[in-house]
Amino acid sequence: MASLVAVSPVQHKRPSLSLLPSSVSDFNGIRLNAPLQFKRKVWQPKGALQVTASSAKKILIMGGTRFIGIFLSRLLVKEGHQVTLFTRGKAPISQPLPGESDKDYADFSSKILHLKGDRKDFEFVKSSLSAEGFDVVYDINGREANEVEPILDALPKLEQYIYCSSAGVYLKSDLLPHCETDAVDPKSRHKGKLETESLLASSGVNWTSLRPVYIYGPLNYNPVEEWFFHRLKAGRPIPIPNSGMQITQLGHVKDLAVAFVKVLGNDKASKQVFNIAGDRYVTFDGLARACAKAAGFPEPELIHYNPKEFDFGKKKAFPFRDQHFFASVDKAKSVLGLEPEYDLVAGLADSYSLDFGRGTCRKEADFTTDDIILGKSLVLQS
Repeated sequence: MASLVAVSPVQHKRPSLSLLPSSVSDFNGIRLNAPLQFKRKVWQPKGALQVTASSAKKILIMGGTRFIGIFLSRLLVKEGHQVTLFTRGKAPISQPLPGESDKDYADFSSKILHLKGDRKDFEFVKSSLSAEGFDVVYDINGREANEVEPILDALPKLEQYIYCSSAGVYLKSDLLPHCETDAVDPKSRHKGKLETESLLASSGVNWTSLRPVYIYGPLNYNPVEEWFFHRLKAGRPIPIPNSGMQITQLGHVKDLAVAFVKVLGNDKASKQVFNIAGDRYVTFDGLARACAKAAGFPEPELIHYNPKEFDFGKKKAFPFRDQHFFASVDKAKSVLGLEPEYDLVAGLADSYSLDFGRGTCRKEADFTTDDIILGKSLVLQS
């Protein structure tokens, strides 16, 4: 039978400070002499709830070691819940966050529990979850409905199933922003998430689904802001498809984590879907300039190009879908009282200072497609 394991704080050492850049001069890009300054503080979300022993929940997080779950699990542990991560065990269950104190990290890692397994091993999921029993499930990494069925079967008395969906489920429309009542696209690459929402709605379980737009912030494995930071660091022009006036929307991972906590045990969130993101929109050009401002670089040179004139093979030349894509968060604000803590520039500054600015990145810089674009631009100019 599977057993829960508490993770000792001595199992994972902090990264050596010698691995971090000693100064901004270690970067190639030319930085401003007086970069934008933001007051740094220990992350303490606004309106954090205090949980009593009687209201503490036994919570299972499916996933939890990559991005969203790292911030969510810390909030839940701080509030007094017993939190277990279900993962394959390929990544450390607890790692110190940039800027986190030794005391806070030790406290978290001594309380977080781990259940090792593959969620696609449905029989194991059923047996291990039914043996342990959980009050609430946060499904952070679920992609297909058949991955959820064994969880529901194993936990017939589950109080709430909270699912991380995506705003990518909406059908492309001329009417924006997307609202929770808008038509969805059964052929989207997120159709598995749509099917999961349908399964939850028909199962009788108390469920809540959150649909983020683009998520950014420290430890982001999707190169949303990192793509821009690489080019700013290298002092390169930034190639942007078409006019650069396409409107999109980002939401900070810490604000998303707060939203996940706000729906926990919230009757108003029962059997509801919520869009989650920042409450302002931005153009592609504006995002490039916001990244530069947040990281303290000069305003970048922007190169616009027509993607139809290029063959990039399997490489992705730009990290966003080339269209207007943004959603209304009015429902989350009115029903949940959610107010994003981070505006775009402050959120990007938080991401840069706690991650890329320390010399860490998820993917190494690859300027192959940039050089193709810039090469053609130079030929046209000559």
